[in-house]
Amino acid sequence: MAAVFFIYAVVVILTVAVVSGSPVTLTLERAFSSNHGVELSQLRVRDMFRHRRILQSSNGGVVDFNVQGTSNPFDVGLYFTKVQLGTPPIEFNVQIDTGSDVLWVSCNPCNGCPHTSGLPIKLNFFNPGSSSTSSLISCSDQRCNSGVQTSDASCSSQNNQCSYNFQYGDGSGTSGYYVSDYMHFSTLFERSMTTTSSASVVFGCSNQQTGDLTKADRAVDGIFGFGQQGMSVISQLSSQGIAPGVFSHCLKGDNSGGGILVLGEIVEPNIVYTPLVPSQPHYNINLQSISVNGQTLQIDSSVFATSNSRGTIVDSGTTLAYLAEEAYDPFVNAITAAIPPSVRTVASKGTQCYIITSSVSDAFPQVSLNFAGGTSMVLGPQDYLIQQNAVASLWCMGFQKIQGQGVTILGDLVLKDKIFVYDLAGQRIGWAKYDCSLSVNVSATTGTGRSEFVNAKERSRSTSLQDELYKLTKMGLLAFFLHITLIFCSVL
Repeated sequence: MAAVFFIYAVVVILTVAVVSGSPVTLTLERAFSSNHGVELSQLRVRDMFRHRRILQSSNGGVVDFNVQGTSNPFDVGLYFTKVQLGTPPIEFNVQIDTGSDVLWVSCNPCNGCPHTSGLPIKLNFFNPGSSSTSSLISCSDQRCNSGVQTSDASCSSQNNQCSYNFQYGDGSGTSGYYVSDYMHFSTLFERSMTTTSSASVVFGCSNQQTGDLTKADRAVDGIFGFGQQGMSVISQLSSQGIAPGVFSHCLKGDNSGGGILVLGEIVEPNIVYTPLVPSQPHYNINLQSISVNGQTLQIDSSVFATSNSRGTIVDSGTTLAYLAEEAYDPFVNAITAAIPPSVRTVASKGTQCYIITSSVSDAFPQVSLNFAGGTSMVLGPQDYLIQQNAVASLWCMGFQKIQGQGVTILGDLVLKDKIFVYDLAGQRIGWAKYDCSLSVNVSATTGTGRSEFVNAKERSRSTSLQDELYKLTKMGLLAFFLHITLIFCSVL
């Protein structure tokens, strides 16, 4: 799971901002500098750890975020964003995690929580007693009952306090209790009028951390769950009528990186949609077949069927891309068979690589991932190959396989240079090839019932992050966060 998200502020009535469903923006940052070189083998290990950072249990405005970072896997970093919680507001840097639902931050006191970070950030601790608007969540609270049903919460008969205990596949864990308090946003409306607004949300207060969460090298203040369950902030804001049930991103694939994320629907006439697989904790879609140079590969469709140990997941927190084991060799063999004799094949540390003296776009075939509903995702060579930094003519297979696993994961390698729309209300995901350095149009329904459009564009990198924090726009969407951060399946 690199980036800076832009947050447009808004100046007109707070009540209008909250009641009319104005969106919110947060700033996303990279954990590592852009010159951090990484081997392919290290990237695979990193992705595995990110995949395991999944819980083992099963009308208003528009906001656009400016994303910093690059899809280059040799310049990789974690994604985190800023949130403001409590009264008075305190700012927290939280990692974006599409593999869990709950927003939690380190609280005071906390056993095992880092106090300093190797990242260029200052760590903060939330103190419910210091916020005038904070309240504890009891076991009888309906919001706690919702969390208990999805294993995001638990209750103790001793103190009637709604709590949680999350264990991650990498051996780390956190436990604590739930509080309700204000999250603060800035919103941008028509004619650049802005205002600050807030909404009450339930989030976790961590008083115990173990494993990698105790390490200071990449420490942040907590994790922002980006999932679909009721305890996620997206679901909470949507149920309050503040946020829409759709978010979108467009990530630049060139070396400069960047992009945008909006809480709202990016409008592009070439977007195609495929249904989300229902009743799944992650963003699963139905991959049905793969074509290379227009020829469908001979892979049994059951290889891609969604089950407890199989399926295809869209995950902006994964650096590379992963194919189910049974599909991997047919995929690589078909690409190798399609290249001209001038391209030499070599093996590098267990990965299929190619020495290319001509244009990679001319030498390699197009790939088509074919999904339910008759939609396809067309991949050029740069969407499935990775150029090695040390040797300019050496390109290696960016798609990997996980021995003994049947899960397919579409990470940043595939997602870059495309608009992606996650329509949770319509239970579908859409995409379109796009130059993410350009502005995009975002759609929302106004109080009149008409669809209107707000133009969103990546902003200058010279703009201060502090100044960028929190701004909003006019339509019923609440732009909020990305990452861009991690999903695998509970298989691991």
